[in-house]
Amino acid sequence: MAAQKQASICLLFSLLIISLYKSSQAAGIAIYWGQRTDEGTLADTCATGNYQYVNIAFLSTFGNGQTPVLNLAGHCNPSANGCAGQSTDIKACQARGIKVLLSIGGSSGSYSLSSADDAKQVANYLWNNFLGGQSNSRPLGDAVLDGIDFDIEAGSGQPWDELARSLNGFSQQKKVYLAAAPQCPFPDAHLDTAIKTGLFDYVWVQFYNNAQCQYADNANNLLSAWNQWTTVQASQVFLGLPAAPEAAPSGGFVTADVLKSQVLPSIKSSAKYGGIMLWNKAFDSGYSSAIKDSV
Repeated sequence: MAAQKQASICLLFSLLIISLYKSSQAAGIAIYWGQRTDEGTLADTCATGNYQYVNIAFLSTFGNGQTPVLNLAGHCNPSANGCAGQSTDIKACQARGIKVLLSIGGSSGSYSLSSADDAKQVANYLWNNFLGGQSNSRPLGDAVLDGIDFDIEAGSGQPWDELARSLNGFSQQKKVYLAAAPQCPFPDAHLDTAIKTGLFDYVWVQFYNNAQCQYADNANNLLSAWNQWTTVQASQVFLGLPAAPEAAPSGGFVTADVLKSQVLPSIKSSAKYGGIMLWNKAFDSGYSSAIKDSV
């Protein structure tokens, strides 16, 4: 009896540990903010309570000897130090337990890495100007961002893996969360070698503007691609979707009802399922509210 009781206690303890681990890995919604002035402030975005991650988009120019440029559309003018006031909003988001990352790249930026040394220089710039380092010219003020999101849509064969390694090296001083936003065709043309480093905490895959792996009448192609993406060496994988049809001109929008009935039941069974990523805040007129309890 004693042995049986001990076994029962061990089982209960094991289940508790698993439960605690899963709750610490609770699924959430990631949102991109910064590219439309009609999307509200960063603080307002976080105050909705709908998001667990916010990607500030974008650092659109960097690398290859270029002076880095932060582009937050009409929210503020970084060239006149006009974005330093965002630090208050960033801290307000973080006080709510939301991770705030800087997204680098984008679909129309001017960025490239000419060498491994160039990648290290970019990593140093990001650490000193946005993360835990020191600089007199921090574009977003004194707030310390939680990490860097790689939204790299150009530059195949460039050392994005070295940029990931260099940024991860700073985690010895303060954890730098790394995220990647590859296109859904597997493997990604630009970020494959970077993702293969195994250093990424979050991989939010863009299942839109890519006909071969997005939702269209049914979820077959999407789910097939999802199953490929869950094989990557990353802590968590997210399903990236447009927050409205207008957010993805080439398709991929999934209505909230279809997402909940045809997609989430399948993908949530994955051990690496992390949640949903949405592009972007300006288009999110109720979508995140409609899905958040099911994510």
